[in-house]
Amino acid sequence: MPDFTPVDPAELTARLIRCNSVTPAEGGALVLLEELLTGAGFTCTRVDRGGIANLYARWGARSANRSFGFNGHTDVVPVGDLAAWTQDPFGAAEVDGWMYGRGATDMKSGVAAFAAAAVDFVRQTPPDGAVILAITGDEEDVAEHGTVALLDWMGGNGERMTHCLVGEPTCPDTMGQMMKIGRRGSLTAWFTAEGVQGHSAYPHRAKNPMSALVRLMARLEAEPLDQGSEHFDASTLAITTIDCGNKATNVIPAKGSATVNIRYNDLHTGDSLAAWLNDQAIAVVAETGVKITVTVKNSGDSFLTAPGEFSELIRKSVKAETGVSPEYSTSGGTSDARFVKDHCPVVEFGLVGKTMHQVDERVEIAQIHQLKAIYSRILRDYFA
Repeated sequence: MPDFTPVDPAELTARLIRCNSVTPAEGGALVLLEELLTGAGFTCTRVDRGGIANLYARWGARSANRSFGFNGHTDVVPVGDLAAWTQDPFGAAEVDGWMYGRGATDMKSGVAAFAAAAVDFVRQTPPDGAVILAITGDEEDVAEHGTVALLDWMGGNGERMTHCLVGEPTCPDTMGQMMKIGRRGSLTAWFTAEGVQGHSAYPHRAKNPMSALVRLMARLEAEPLDQGSEHFDASTLAITTIDCGNKATNVIPAKGSATVNIRYNDLHTGDSLAAWLNDQAIAVVAETGVKITVTVKNSGDSFLTAPGEFSELIRKSVKAETGVSPEYSTSGGTSDARFVKDHCPVVEFGLVGKTMHQVDERVEIAQIHQLKAIYSRILRDYFA
């Protein structure tokens, strides 16, 4: 076995944090990873699209019977109130066993851990198969030209992952606590109501769009969407804004708007929910005479990777390194796994995510090393 120096995932995390890659800026993070992976024998391709930087790296033959893939992102959310930070958000300061910085948890540490694990694995025990890393710079933003662009490029170039692990932080409180085998769908709907402006003292001479919107919102919230399904909690609908921008207290406005966000399980699709929303709006139009238009954007349907051999492999690897058998979960928001699921079976496992997107975002340094050990074991067991 040739001698080599293992990649330190904490050091790599620090180098990535120091890359100012606030979405959609690349900030040098993918350049750094490409240099590391190329040096380890990976074939790297930049798959940039729409002003977004993406990196595809493969070790092994394109024709391999098995290809294990990791997916993650190096873009981060904005810092927010810089004065509230106790450490430089791009300094990767180490304090009492913690590393501080934007992206420390979400998810530069995850990317560093799987990149380090992949590099060491192919150097130490070259597998009978391929190892693939698909890393995007567009997960925290609209996610139109990130993992989607990578998957589009893969489809056009004969590249394929047999299975994929997304390295998002998945554990609520303790390392090893939870892994994701699915995610809820996410849909946003915008309602615009157009009535007739008038004096508030003579409401019968106007058609109040705000009254129509309030009635519509009450209809949407009147009954639960469902009671949950076998692997998912109940779907939820949240009213996020009702507004008309009217500063006059004695004027009924001519136009108003409202927005709702729905997080839904596998009992629904984006199309079925859009049809329901339109039906509810049509009913209120008939009751009020106020014109209502509905615009819907579906960020992705729910998905489930049914428990089986792949998810059990991940679970056993986590337990072997942490002593904890992770819970199968479909909770939380969306991730790029919603795109990968159309390509191959996908699950998610990563660090404790308590501080992600917060001021003083930080990661316990020991957990970065632990995560690399988990990913290394997953690779060994997958190709065993």
